[in-house]
Amino acid sequence: MNNIALGRYLPLDSLMHKMDPRFKIMAMLIVMISIFIPSGFEAYGLIGLFILTALFISKLHLSMIINSLKPMVFMLSFLTIINALVLRTGTVIFTIYSFTVYSDALSQTAYITVRLVLMIMTTTILTASTKPLDLTLGIEDLLKPFKRFGFPAHEIAMMISIALRFIPTLIEETNRIMKAQASRGVDLKEGSLKEKLMAILSLIVPLFVSSFQRAEELADAMEARAYVPSGVRTRYKVLKRTPKDIVLLVLCISLLGMTVWMSL
Repeated sequence: MNNIALGRYLPLDSLMHKMDPRFKIMAMLIVMISIFIPSGFEAYGLIGLFILTALFISKLHLSMIINSLKPMVFMLSFLTIINALVLRTGTVIFTIYSFTVYSDALSQTAYITVRLVLMIMTTTILTASTKPLDLTLGIEDLLKPFKRFGFPAHEIAMMISIALRFIPTLIEETNRIMKAQASRGVDLKEGSLKEKLMAILSLIVPLFVSSFQRAEELADAMEARAYVPSGVRTRYKVLKRTPKDIVLLVLCISLLGMTVWMSL
């Protein structure tokens, strides 16, 4: 659980940390669109090189990304087995007894794996290089044009920011509950399937209770400070764009254009 890096802000002195959060959010969305375009592994290699460059500019370690991907190994393994059982097209790769694995099953699994890795890297760079408050301000500014249609831009931005802020807190709470249950003899790794399900249930129930308690305490604290979502308020920090923000956005748009061209 400690390996999950999504939602954790790292206070480093890098060029990416100093950029406008609005442009970083738009850049992330453009890169996400590029990832979902079926343009082949060559385009994914180009996107991966672009993301690794952003990772280097952010002064983040690649080991942090690798560690954050470890909890997803089980899901990817399960996905590989399902694809091998379902997809029966393409050339035959190998056969074990009466079980045959086709090339389309492996290529589809590789596509999904590469996309998932690129998406996690992109979102991790954004959350690790942007303060939760700056992220809230950036999302609110980007959603501000929809206010004229009655869209609750500030409320949505606040909810997203709070959700990202409490991801590390919930991870720490999960680790604490796991250690407390282990001290009481609960084993989450050994035992039959029924025993494992009961052990997971003993972990989920107190985690939900703790989460609801934290949410209630946060709501009481905001209400005690006279927080009104629809109230007009000034900002201590005003977001201002710089030339490097424009360069980042232009590079991301160029990446999207090249991805579309390679898909055609």
